[in-house]
Amino acid sequence: MKPSSCSLTEIQQQIDEVIRFLSITLNIANAHTVEFYTHDVWKRFVAVSPEDVLSAVGSGNDQQREPQHRRSEQPSTTFGFCNDTKRLVDTQELVQAAKEHSLPGLGLCMSRENLLQGLRDTRSESGTPEETVAAFEPDEFMTSKKSHEVQSMSEVVACLAQHCGVNQVIDVGSGKGYLSSFLSLQYALRVYGIDSSSTNTHGAQERNRKLKKFSKAYQKHTKAARTQAEATHSPQEELIEKKTGLNGDEDVLSGNGPRIRSQEEERVLTSSSDINPAVEGHSEQNPETDELFLSALSVDVIQPASPRVPPSQLSAEERERRKRENLERKAQSRADSTGAVFSPLTSYVTAETELRDLINELEDAVMVGLHTCGDLAPSTLRMFVAKPELAAVCSVGCCYHLLSEEFDPAGQECLQSVCGFPLSQYLRDQSCFCGRNARMSACLALERVALGQGIQMESLFYRAVLHVILRDHYSSYKSEKRVGNVYSKAKSFVDYVRRALRRLELDESKLSDSDIQDYHNTYRVRMDEMHAFNMLKVTLAPCIEGLILLDRLCYLKEQGLVVEQ
Repeated sequence: MKPSSCSLTEIQQQIDEVIRFLSITLNIANAHTVEFYTHDVWKRFVAVSPEDVLSAVGSGNDQQREPQHRRSEQPSTTFGFCNDTKRLVDTQELVQAAKEHSLPGLGLCMSRENLLQGLRDTRSESGTPEETVAAFEPDEFMTSKKSHEVQSMSEVVACLAQHCGVNQVIDVGSGKGYLSSFLSLQYALRVYGIDSSSTNTHGAQERNRKLKKFSKAYQKHTKAARTQAEATHSPQEELIEKKTGLNGDEDVLSGNGPRIRSQEEERVLTSSSDINPAVEGHSEQNPETDELFLSALSVDVIQPASPRVPPSQLSAEERERRKRENLERKAQSRADSTGAVFSPLTSYVTAETELRDLINELEDAVMVGLHTCGDLAPSTLRMFVAKPELAAVCSVGCCYHLLSEEFDPAGQECLQSVCGFPLSQYLRDQSCFCGRNARMSACLALERVALGQGIQMESLFYRAVLHVILRDHYSSYKSEKRVGNVYSKAKSFVDYVRRALRRLELDESKLSDSDIQDYHNTYRVRMDEMHAFNMLKVTLAPCIEGLILLDRLCYLKEQGLVVEQ
């Protein structure tokens, strides 16, 4: 079922189903790992063994259900929880119910491939985004993880812009400009990247400035040299005439020089600002030719040549850096030829932000956000609704634990008049509330493997046992002071506890090393309980995330807007 084909009533019915499921199960998601042993969380909420939980969660509910006559003695349950004790007694039932109450289980998702196909089928007549410029691989100038995210989202954004017939993109929370740069360089879109950090925007601006300055002098030279080399195949060739200088001045290079090999033409030595266009790889270099070419470059983009290091002797990091900078230089030149622009802007964005105050050349645009943190995601949706110049929005939120909730019982999260959750009037009328720990659990949807690994589980275990020690020996165990990242520096559990006590400014002389180790040994046998409990949180994560996203979908539907989920 496509979300755009669902009526508002149908979406509200799906929300009701998820709320009913979470009303039974949310206590598990809201249980704090730090208090796992001090509040005896396992016995409070679970009536089966850790092995049963890990088996059911690990099998993905592929195990066959027990025959009915063997299950008849179990009490009546709702989503695997006993109706009387409210404890979990049937993990397989819970796992199956969680699948059914996730967005895919509710039939409210469409695949990325189907979304792209739908946008292409109804695109405007100006051509597909892929036809705009030559393709390149983003993992040549960013990490593999970031590359996957940027490449996947940028294709959707480009198709969306094409579908809407717009050429401007506003990237909210643009950070270091990865998505913005790729959209500009790959799809020749005019992108405005807005970020609250001046450090991010200044860095992106400076990089673009240097790349643009370099490309005007260097790319025209190498492109002409390569063309002549392919045409003549001669070891000697006439050096090109360069008519336009870096600042619009007339700079002329003339004379004869050695053939420049294309492999060396593409070489970048140190950074986007440390470029050495000197020719290498030929048995006899011509210093006069090199000097002439270097004179065409601005002084601040030239650094002395470094000794050539064979590629086989370069570190993996150095090879990756050179690939990344080489691509940035070539891609910037490509962007210059197509008129694409990436303009980093510094501003704190809210729903009330007036875009025309930030962007003088604002036209109809697509608003995007990759990893829009906390309240920034709902703010972009509110802005989309309020700004007629925004033709579409494509938002991927994150950090749900940083969302402010309007109906927080403690009244501490929503300190401003506008909160991040709930967004829809439908859930606001119900005073819907998740809780910070539950929203933190929603971030675990992709961490099933990580939580099963020893290092992260041990870190959680150490913190929970420390809380027991603080309860037993220190009256300030509920102190607002945080332990911080002590685990990564600790050599053992004893060392961890002593570092934590010093961080909390508590008297560590109260406990001997053997006293501390005894705590570890006592609770170590119950570590599988914590592991199993966290896997239950992982199981519920897609349902909590689903409620947050359904709230946003419902909000857009309440405004009479067509959306794709």
